[in-house]
Amino acid sequence: MRILPQAVSWILLTLLCTGTGQLLIAQKPAASAVELPSVLTVEEIVTRTVGRNLERAKALNTFQGTRIYHLEYRGFPGSRNAEMVVAVKYRSPATEEFTIRSASGSKLLIEKVLKKLLQKEKEALLPENQSRVALNNENYSFTLAGQENTPNGSFYILSVEPRTENKLLYRGRIWIVAGEFAVERIEAAPAENPSFWIRDTKVEQIYLKVADFWLPVSDRSTTNTRLGGSALLTIEYKDYQINANPTLGDYARTVAPHQNSVLTELVDLGNWRFSFSEAGSQAVACLEAGPKTSPQLSGQNR
Repeated sequence: MRILPQAVSWILLTLLCTGTGQLLIAQKPAASAVELPSVLTVEEIVTRTVGRNLERAKALNTFQGTRIYHLEYRGFPGSRNAEMVVAVKYRSPATEEFTIRSASGSKLLIEKVLKKLLQKEKEALLPENQSRVALNNENYSFTLAGQENTPNGSFYILSVEPRTENKLLYRGRIWIVAGEFAVERIEAAPAENPSFWIRDTKVEQIYLKVADFWLPVSDRSTTNTRLGGSALLTIEYKDYQINANPTLGDYARTVAPHQNSVLTELVDLGNWRFSFSEAGSQAVACLEAGPKTSPQLSGQNR
């Protein structure tokens, strides 16, 4: 399963323009550092990573877990926040079910941002969307930016640049685990700014090996606007229960990196923007959810 590394945290752009044996698997500590082969070229690193991603994607049968979405906005016309706890069930090849366990905070953020994010994550699983955002040579160019040997493991650091100015893609750096050829971390920004009102957006995603499966454990996206406002979206992933496909032999031991929406969901929802109009002698600020709707905001949570 791949739920777009370009798909979860871009939800901030939406706000501011304005992506199991049923026993619970414990998280294992990272393996000791592996010496990095000096003979591998960037082409070989990418080829092996793409190949292993495809193998791991085929290996996943079902999984379930819990996600905690937390969104904070600070700035004009007022500060607000929201949190949503969601139970997630995935079935191969492209079915994802969400059950909202609890929601608190701004109703506007819950209804217009967080719930829309869940819908975008479902859409990200469609084959046509997967091909448009896949981490491969068709969508990205790669250069070797460096190597790291740490107590938590050894990594190739690759700089990634989109081959087209596609709002679904991103540019930045990815950390590839030596030997595993799995994405352990992404630090990036959207390839295309979805709105004039956005000054910058930064996204960080962290993956962890859980019973030999590389799964997302956290997303953090920060967006700043030209009006001085800022938004922070965090997603915590936990309570994984994994069911691998037993017919795929050794391939059933790993899972492709979570293509989380940090980059995609936000871009797809990036048609929100702040607009201003005069109501008598008072200026009114609106957060527009597209060309036909423009719910007015006050300085209070709604």
